[in-house]
Amino acid sequence: MVGRFAPSPSGRMHLGNVWSALLAWLSVRAAGGTMLLRMEDLDTARCRPAYAEQLRDDLRWLGLDWDAEQPPQSLRTAAYAAAFARLEAQGLVYPCYCSRADLHAASAPHAADGRVLYAGTCRGLTAEQRRAQKKPPAWRLRVPDAVYGFTDGLCGPYSENLARACGDFIIRRADGIYAYQLAVVVDDAAGGVTQVVRGRDLLTSTPRQLYVQRLLGLPQPEYCHVPLLLSADGRRLSKRDGDLDMGALRQRYTPEALLGRLAALAGLIPPGETASARELVAVFSREKLPQNDLPLRGQF
Repeated sequence: MVGRFAPSPSGRMHLGNVWSALLAWLSVRAAGGTMLLRMEDLDTARCRPAYAEQLRDDLRWLGLDWDAEQPPQSLRTAAYAAAFARLEAQGLVYPCYCSRADLHAASAPHAADGRVLYAGTCRGLTAEQRRAQKKPPAWRLRVPDAVYGFTDGLCGPYSENLARACGDFIIRRADGIYAYQLAVVVDDAAGGVTQVVRGRDLLTSTPRQLYVQRLLGLPQPEYCHVPLLLSADGRRLSKRDGDLDMGALRQRYTPEALLGRLAALAGLIPPGETASARELVAVFSREKLPQNDLPLRGQF
């Protein structure tokens, strides 16, 4: 087994990041596998080397080690360009000139979960119409009217018809930066990743990634999307929740106390106990993990 933790170094890790990192790490270590670390720094405007180093330091403090570190995404442009060229050669890529306002217009179609469904506005533009545009385009990948599905290690069977769930999606932005849905597939294949454990907020991204994998002839990892930690009012935790970032948490807890609280939420140990990361390996079981997102009500 090869697993990975792939954070974005755009700020200090928060409790939700630690939760995902811990479960991904335990899943790999309990199986005697190899753990990779990868900095997903595609968003060069927000990501900083200093944040990446702080992230490594926080992981070491927690006892969540890794066996190898993949090159950061900011250094992987050539690999993404090669994958893009392969998709383009299949006639599946086209330029899109729609603005953000166009995409989020009230009249734009939306999927059942509120995601904007791209209507294919630029799919049929002629060469003359493209030449008349005054701005650089984003580039979209054509999707079929077909279902892509998989069996998630925690959520069970999940599938989407891409044409009806998202429509043609962006694989390279107008500023030239390759999009997450392409980069993550290329990087996981390059690292030999066989298991992806990540937050449930990324569950709906997976069918798009399966589609890209198949087009590029890349292997499909096993996926396991874990429940999210939520604030008391039901919001997904974010880096704006400063009281739950690693700077504040390291002042209030020892690594064993912090991991003990998270392990109790995961159903691995009784509430009130402390444990090191290594001690939790022996008690980890995916079957013990909760099925639903977890609102935090004073536990931290």
